Amino acid sequence: MDKRLERILPKVQKPARYVGGEYNQIIKDKSAVELRLAFCFPDTYEIGMSNLGMSILYHVMNSLDFVWCERVFAPWGDMYTEMKKAGLPLYALESGDSLSEFDALAFSVGYEMAYTTVLDMLDMAGLPLRSADRPALPPLVFAGGTAAVNPEPMAPFMDLFVIGEGEEMNNELLCLLRQAKREGWSKRDFLRQAAQIQGVYVPSLYEPVYGADGALLSVQRQEGAPERVTKRIVQDFDAAPYPVKPIVPSTEVVHDRVSLELFRGCVRGCRFCQAGYVYRPIRAKKPETLIRQGIEALKNTGCEDVTLLSLSSSDYRHLGELCDGLLDYCESRSIGLSLPSLRADNFSMELMEKLQKVRKSGLTFAVEGGSQRLRDAINKNVTEEDLLHTCRIAFEGGWNSVKLYYMLGLPTETDEDILGIAEMANQVLHCWRQYARNKNRGVKITISTSCFIPKPHSPFQWEAQVSIEEYLRRVNLLRSAITARNVTYNWHDAETSLIEAVLSRGDRRVADVIEEVWRRGGRLDAWSDYFSFGRWTEAFKVCGLDPAFYANREIPADAVLPWDIIDVGVRKEHLLREREKCYVSQLSPDCRKQCAACGAARLLKEGRCDG
Repeated sequence: MDKRLERILPKVQKPARYVGGEYNQIIKDKSAVELRLAFCFPDTYEIGMSNLGMSILYHVMNSLDFVWCERVFAPWGDMYTEMKKAGLPLYALESGDSLSEFDALAFSVGYEMAYTTVLDMLDMAGLPLRSADRPALPPLVFAGGTAAVNPEPMAPFMDLFVIGEGEEMNNELLCLLRQAKREGWSKRDFLRQAAQIQGVYVPSLYEPVYGADGALLSVQRQEGAPERVTKRIVQDFDAAPYPVKPIVPSTEVVHDRVSLELFRGCVRGCRFCQAGYVYRPIRAKKPETLIRQGIEALKNTGCEDVTLLSLSSSDYRHLGELCDGLLDYCESRSIGLSLPSLRADNFSMELMEKLQKVRKSGLTFAVEGGSQRLRDAINKNVTEEDLLHTCRIAFEGGWNSVKLYYMLGLPTETDEDILGIAEMANQVLHCWRQYARNKNRGVKITISTSCFIPKPHSPFQWEAQVSIEEYLRRVNLLRSAITARNVTYNWHDAETSLIEAVLSRGDRRVADVIEEVWRRGGRLDAWSDYFSFGRWTEAFKVCGLDPAFYANREIPADAVLPWDIIDVGVRKEHLLREREKCYVSQLSPDCRKQCAACGAARLLKEGRCDG
């Protein structure tokens, strides 16, 4: 261990975040590998170590015998300050080596508010922020993750982006980098070759052209660059890599459990949901595969909980069989089984009984809209009857805690829809009074609202976000309507939602704002402890950009969009059809009942998804 690090650790909270040495970490002989890759998560250890995608790709990239992939997380403020004082550069946990010794830095970016932290980690590694200022190869700096489906706000900083699922693509890219390093390729030559790999987007091969009004007119591409970059997917999800020996964190993390991914994609098609579209086509694992992987991971980690993950877990066809198979192992060992992402329209007594066999937690449902008209408009196929029926089942079964999530500012929303949220809370409370098995314990009903954010590659990508003032008016309207003492109301802050909307729909010019925020001290902006709205507004002024142009403007349907270069499989025509259905509150059936011909199935070799 670096002597400077030894002196620092006693001065910071949670020093275990920064020392590595965890059970199941992967150590290789530096002299026996040809490429060293720093897998960077632009958030704290606790968040990154809870991320299943990072765990999967860590093991996938380390499966290459010529690669050593190590983990890097952003330090919390106390550690950041001490590292700066001591002149200690950012380092990888496995070896403790500075990132200057690595051939590649790969950033996993799932949230736009992490962008300033990416820049901060590059700076702590001693690297220039912008790709153009890093002419040599190595190092290669690239990024992937959900936020990469609109890569433009971070385009000037990255050498390339990997679009889609990285289980196969990342290793193809590393094989090419190995060849380039062996043969002494220039960075330019490597990037041109990398752009031929499906799913790889090289920003330097494309040049945006803007009009006098600031709108994007076109994107000019260099010869040989793909016209559009099509995302990569895992064709056979049942055979996809899964780490049955995940790293066991050395300190408490957000999700200290074994996580099993049931399927990718979603059969529902909620019109506000980016993930429901960018993770298509739908592919599922077999229950016997999940049972085997879950039991192996539990044995190899000692975890006391297993969680079944997907965008809508209760839509998994074989859920009962899977729960039974896992509980055969878990129940006698007091291992809990949890199921987030439940839907109110398919919750059953049978499922409830399975979930509470070991331990009981609160139930959470995303209702999203306060009226049936609005829920139909956003294609959230949940009725008031569905929710109350589910609550009755839960209360009769002994539950006494329910959380309901909604959005404010959805397209076509009215004040009547907002007041409907308060009325729904009253109905749930009345349901508890009628059906609760044990009223002595009381009931806790939590209503949470966030501000709608228009996201790329969703039917609402063209919609405007309501202004901060209007969002707060709607919050206050709802707050005044909630009067029952058993009902708690929480709401997400408006300022963060505005910046997230700007970064979600931003073009390449927004990169200047991100850098300016970082230069003014911005980092860890995903945390309220560090987020400064004033810092962002000042940066926009300095850069001559208006955040309302990106967040609060309805974009014409025929406009060129910054993310049009990226093909996630879903056709724009399908998104426009779904948007039009919103205005007349028309539902679309889920994928299992009727294929919507969204286009995503064309990414599969057999042309048929597992809806």
